[in-house]
Amino acid sequence: MRQLEAWVAASPVHRFLVHVGKATLLAIAVVKTLPRPRSYMASTIQQAYTMGIRSLPLVLFIAVLGGAVTSQQTGAQFAGALPIWVVGSVAEKTMVTELAPILTALVLIGRIGASIAAELGTMRVTEQIDALYAMGRDPVPFLVVPRVLGGIMVFPALVVLANVAGLLSAWFVGVLTVDGLTTADFVYGLRFYFEPFDLWYSVIKGTLFGIAITFLACYIGLEGKGGAEGVGRTTTLATVVSTVAIMIIDVAVVPLLKLF
Repeated sequence: MRQLEAWVAASPVHRFLVHVGKATLLAIAVVKTLPRPRSYMASTIQQAYTMGIRSLPLVLFIAVLGGAVTSQQTGAQFAGALPIWVVGSVAEKTMVTELAPILTALVLIGRIGASIAAELGTMRVTEQIDALYAMGRDPVPFLVVPRVLGGIMVFPALVVLANVAGLLSAWFVGVLTVDGLTTADFVYGLRFYFEPFDLWYSVIKGTLFGIAITFLACYIGLEGKGGAEGVGRTTTLATVVSTVAIMIIDVAVVPLLKLF
């Protein structure tokens, strides 16, 4: 019987369910903290600044590259087969509904998610979080809620700015490199298939990605153990899990396009 219990405790399924339970409890604690904004609002603004303003140049740079690649690839793949204005249509649909949210999320996983996991993991292994519990202070309002709310505040805004940068880059590079493409053609193609819900879809993705990246990074950081080596593993795990999570979310929200 003891061997069976030991085997169950060591099984991957058991460990996964344990983490699901702990993450659920953490999410409940975050929600319960929300009615007390005085305990986290100042830290939330600071975290939003760190996540948003300092990440903006890298996000815009990656979006510009994504837009440039999209217009060039479209022009090369469909040259002679479809009207030239299709470049604008493909650029709009690709950047707004897919590339801008995904590229922004991937940038912020490395820029923000890994940083959060490393910070909280270091605090865990150096017993700073245990000290908060010993003093009767709940670490959730101080460490988790500001980071999650900061992500919810700035991630959608960064995605919108990435949309703008990507489309401008697609237009500029397309006009320069795609034979026969003019500004009028690009704008016509962009408007031909444009739907207002595309922008809402992009913002919804940004919001969900922001919640997933920051929450998972906080949870994994709080579960860190094993000294300096453990902090490294925590950071790597947060990056991998967050990447898998945003890809799952990306697939799960596609039916929204069909509904609207």
